[in-house]
Amino acid sequence: MKKKIEGWPYHDFATRLSVAVVYAFLAAIAVNFFYQPGHIYSSGLTGFAQILTTLSMQWLGHTIPVSITLFALNIPLFVLAWFKIGHKFTIFTFITVFLTSFFIHIIPETRLTDDPIICAIFGGAIMGVGIGFALKNGLSSGGLDILSITIRKKTGRSVGSISIIFNVMIMLMAGILFNWQYMFYSALSIFMSGKLTDAMYTKQRKMQVMIVTKCPDRVINSIQENMRRGITIINEAEGAYKHDKQTVLFTVVTRFELPLLESIMKETDQDAFVSISENVRILGRFYEESLD
Repeated sequence: MKKKIEGWPYHDFATRLSVAVVYAFLAAIAVNFFYQPGHIYSSGLTGFAQILTTLSMQWLGHTIPVSITLFALNIPLFVLAWFKIGHKFTIFTFITVFLTSFFIHIIPETRLTDDPIICAIFGGAIMGVGIGFALKNGLSSGGLDILSITIRKKTGRSVGSISIIFNVMIMLMAGILFNWQYMFYSALSIFMSGKLTDAMYTKQRKMQVMIVTKCPDRVINSIQENMRRGITIINEAEGAYKHDKQTVLFTVVTRFELPLLESIMKETDQDAFVSISENVRILGRFYEESLD
C-alpha cells in the first residue's frame, strides 16, 4: 500500500482533483447559463450530447438530460483510454467527466440573456478557459480532447485548431436538424472556445531560444538539470563589435517553460544575449510530458 501511495503522491491527486472540480464547474456554467438557454451547441462531445438531448424530445416524447447523454457518450472513450493511454489518465478523466455531468445536473438552467450572440461568446469563452485550464494542469475533459491531444503529438497542430476541425460536424448537424442560424451562433462559440483553449494551454506553444554566452557550461548544465531539453552548441562565435569569442546555444522550449528559462539565465549568466522566436514549428523529436 505504501508503494502505491508513493507512486501516486497525495498532493498530485489533490491538485488534479481540484482542477477537475474547477473545470466541471466552469463547463456547467457555460452549458446551463449560456449554451442551453441560447440554443447554442458546444464543442466536442458536449455539443453531441446537447444535440441528442434536443432530439430526445422529438423522438421519445421526453427530454434526456444533457448530463446523462454526456456521460454515456464518454463511456466508450474511457475504455479506449484505459487500454491505449494509461490507467491513471483514465481514472482522472472519469472523475472529471463525472463531476462535469454532476454539476450540469444539479446547477439549474438559468437564462441570463435572450441574445444568442452574447450566449455564444461568453459560453465559448468560459468553456475554452475551462478546457485550457484542465489541459494546462495535465487533465483531459474527456471526449474529443483525447483524440485532439493524440493528433497534436503526431502533427504539431494546436489543440484548439484540431478541435475546430472536429467540431465542423457539430455545426452542420445543428444547422441541418434545427435552424441554420444556430449553426452560425455555434460556430462563433466554438471559435471562441478554441482560441481561449490555445491562450490557456501554453505547453503546446513552442519557442526557439538562441543564447549567446561566455559561460556555456554553467548555462547548459543548469538547463539540462531543470528542463528536459536538447541544446545545439556553436563554439568560437565572434562578436562583430569587440571581436571577442563567445558560444551560441540553440534550444526549443514551450511558453509554459519560459519563466523557468528566464530564472536559469539570471542565475547562470545575466550578461548573456537571449533571442526568443515564438510559435516555431518542429520537425523531429520534441519531448512532451506524458499525461498519465
